Order: sequence, then structure tokens, then C-alpha cells
Amino acid sequence: MARLGRQGRGERAFGAFAASAVVRRLVKMLPAALIAVGFLFDVLTPPSFTGSPFFSAAPLIAAPLFTLRVTVLTGIAATLAVMVLHVYNGTTWKVEAMTELVTVVTVCGLATLINVVVRRGTEQLASARGIAEAAQRAVLPTPAERIGGLHVAASYEAAQADASIGGDLYAVQDTPYGVRLAVGDVRGKGLGAVEAVAVVLGAFREAAESEPSLEAVAQRLERALAREGIRRDSLDAVEGFTTCVLGEIPPGAGLLRLVNRGHPEPLLLFADGALAALTPAEAALPLGLGDVGGWPDRAQEWPFPPGATLLLYTDGLTEARNASGAFYDPAARLLGRVFPGPDELLSALSSDVRRHTGGAATDDMALLALARPGERQPDRRRTVPVVPKDD
Repeated sequence: MARLGRQGRGERAFGAFAASAVVRRLVKMLPAALIAVGFLFDVLTPPSFTGSPFFSAAPLIAAPLFTLRVTVLTGIAATLAVMVLHVYNGTTWKVEAMTELVTVVTVCGLATLINVVVRRGTEQLASARGIAEAAQRAVLPTPAERIGGLHVAASYEAAQADASIGGDLYAVQDTPYGVRLAVGDVRGKGLGAVEAVAVVLGAFREAAESEPSLEAVAQRLERALAREGIRRDSLDAVEGFTTCVLGEIPPGAGLLRLVNRGHPEPLLLFADGALAALTPAEAALPLGLGDVGGWPDRAQEWPFPPGATLLLYTDGLTEARNASGAFYDPAARLLGRVFPGPDELLSALSSDVRRHTGGAATDDMALLALARPGERQPDRRRTVPVVPKDD
């Protein structure tokens, strides 16, 4: 079943690639085709008709799609075609012919200018994208595949096209107290949200190494957001409001501890396909709302047996809607499914969310999965697709 699913996806991907290749070839041929059509139109019609609109359109279409050299050559070809046709028709020195030639030459000059502007903007966009990707790697580095004996996978999908980073966050690190992790969602968008993400992650990385308890880590994050909210005006826009789950997996203990500060409940997937939602016993306010009210954090413990996988996510997953407005339910979709490892889990989950929403995302989505290897577990286990066959 899994192989048939992969084959179907491969065929669809190949079909989409072939269609896009045909479109690219047609676009590349369009400027030359316009010049040819204009030439034939002028030859086959009476002298009172002219193909100058086709000659003018050719360099304008080439300008945003091709290099400067191709744009200039297209303009030269269009200009020569106009001149040859007027010589052929014996209308070279007529006012209409001169006006048509000047018009085509002017349009060619404008096309060259457009090409230069577009190329410069493209270079600036590429530079900005490179900077954004570097910022993402600095703020949200990809975790190692194995940390503290656990298999780890993480993914980040921005709702905005071409965006690299937003207000979601994740972090995993091996500490003297075991593997500690954080997944959160900063209220707000834009640069202010990214600044708050940097504050939370910076405080977490320091506190995770030094604080003896998970509750103390949460309080360090609370104080960091309060302190930076006073120092930075840009953080006032998000009020330091961050939902977050903090986790701790002590070495060899077979359990995990969680502190949930207003964040969607993590899921624990067992080796036999069973699933448990790790719902906190008491609801707690998000980080950064200590002035509104608070009480001591209390970490809860759950068993983390061999072969189990811990899945944490942001609300971009649970608030994803389909065409009829139904929210995505990860617990219902994953119940009974078994995956070889956390990478395959996140890949299948991301594909299923895109299928559910039709490819339209309205919020960023961060996913983090940590799997505890089972005893005598084979390298790869049986895989059941996340999407039921008859769905």
C-alpha cells in the first residue's frame, strides 16, 4: 500500500514537472513567435494594415523573462523586421512608416530599461532571501538527528510564500539533566515576533543548561520576556505573549516531564499505533503574562517507553482548515499509524496537512518529534500511510 502511494505521488510529481517544462518552452518561444506572426500578418495583409503591435510586444515580453542580451537581441530583431517590411512594401520614407519605426525603437528601449530594473530587483530579493535564510539558521538551527540517545526531527513551514522565519520556535539540547526541549508560538507577526523568538530561545538555551528543574526554566523564560519587553519597544507589540511547552527527558528513566504554558497539547505515539494526548492537569497562562496572574509551575510526568515518539507542534497544525471549515485533528489522523522514525512522521504529517487545506496555509507551523529507540527494534518498521486509502 505504501509503495503504491509513493508510486502515485511520483507519477503526479512527474506529470506536474512535465507540464511546467512545456510551459517554460512555450514562454521561451513567445518573443520569436510574436515577431514571426507580425511579419506574416504584415506580408499577407494590405499595406494599410501593420504588424507593429506584435513587434512592440516581443521585447516587452522578453524584458522580465530573459537576460539583458536576449532582450536587446529581441528588440533588434523587431526593429529589423519593421525596416525590412517597409522596404518590401515600398513605404520606407512615408510618415506612417517612420512613426511605426520610432514607436518600435522606443518600446525596445523601454524594454531594455525594464529588464535592468527587474534584474536588479531580483538580485536584491535573492540577497534578502539569503539573509533571511541565514537568520533562520542562526535563530532556529536544525537539530542533530540524534541527541541524548533520541532520534530527533524538526520542520518549519511558513504560511507566507517565500518566508523563512516567523513567530514559531523550537529547540532541543542535551543537558546535565537530560534532553530538554521547547516548542512555542509568539503572538504577533513580522520583525517583532522574530525578536521575541530570539529572546525566548536565547533564554531557554542558557536556562536549560543551568537550572536544575523544568519549572525553574519556565520562570527564567518568564523573566527574560518581561525584561526585554521593557527594553525593546518592538516587543510591546506582541506583549511578550508566548505559548510554550517545555520538556525534559531524563537519561534512562523511561519518562518525560512537561510544563505547558497555554500551548496545544503534545501527542505521544506508541510503537503499536496507540496514541495519547498529553493534556496538562491544570491550564496555565502563556509566558509573558506574569503581570496578569500566576502560580507556581508544576511539571507533569508521563511514561516514555521504548519505541514511542513524542510529537510537539504549534497551532498552525491544529488550526489548519479545509474547504468546509473543518479544523485538522492530528490525533484522529495519526491514531493507529506507525512510522519508521520521526523524519517519516513529520513528512507524512506535513503532506496530510497540505492535502487537508488544499495547499493553503494561514499560519506558520513548527513540528518537533523525538523518538526513543525500542529494544531490539529493527532499522525500519512497518509504515502505514497517514491518509486512509478510502479518504
